[in-house]
Amino acid sequence: MNPHTTWHWAPFEILSLTDLYDLMRLRQEVFVVEQSCVYLDADGYDQKARHLLGRDGEGQLVACLRLFAPGVKYPEFSTDAVIGRVCTAASARRTGLGQELMRRGIAEAERLWPGGGIRISAQAYLRSFYGKLGFEAISEPYDEDGIPHVEMVRPAKTPDTVQ
Repeated sequence: MNPHTTWHWAPFEILSLTDLYDLMRLRQEVFVVEQSCVYLDADGYDQKARHLLGRDGEGQLVACLRLFAPGVKYPEFSTDAVIGRVCTAASARRTGLGQELMRRGIAEAERLWPGGGIRISAQAYLRSFYGKLGFEAISEPYDEDGIPHVEMVRPAKTPDTVQ
C-alpha cells in the first residue's frame, strides 16, 4: 500500500463539492465504464451513508466506500451494518489499498455499532478477497446489473472472537 494515502471519513452532508465530484467520478470510472455496466449509481443512498475517501500523495481519489448504519440499507437486517460501493482506482490495485480500505470500513462499523455483523453484496469474483477479511458467503451467486454477485456477512464479534 502507498504510505502516502490519506484517509477521510465524512457523512454526506459534510462532503465538499470536490469530494463528491471525485467520489462520483471514481465510481463511474470503475463501475460504469471499466465494467461496462449501465446502472444508476446515484441511487438515493449516498445521503444516508458515511463515506471513506482515500487520496494518494497527489491528492487524487484512489479508493472509496460507503458505510450504512444497521437497518438503513436493509431494514430487515436491523443489527448488521452494510458496506457498499467499495471502489479502488485501476492504478492503485494490487497494492494492498483495497484491503486497507476494507479494514478501515470494518473498523469504523465495529466502532460505531459494536456487537453487530457487517453485510456486503460482493461481486462473485471477489469472494476470496472478502473471505480473507472474515466475510462468509450466505447466498448463491445472483445477477445484479449484469454482474454476478454473492451476499456475504462478517459475523458479529462475540467476546470469545475478539482478539
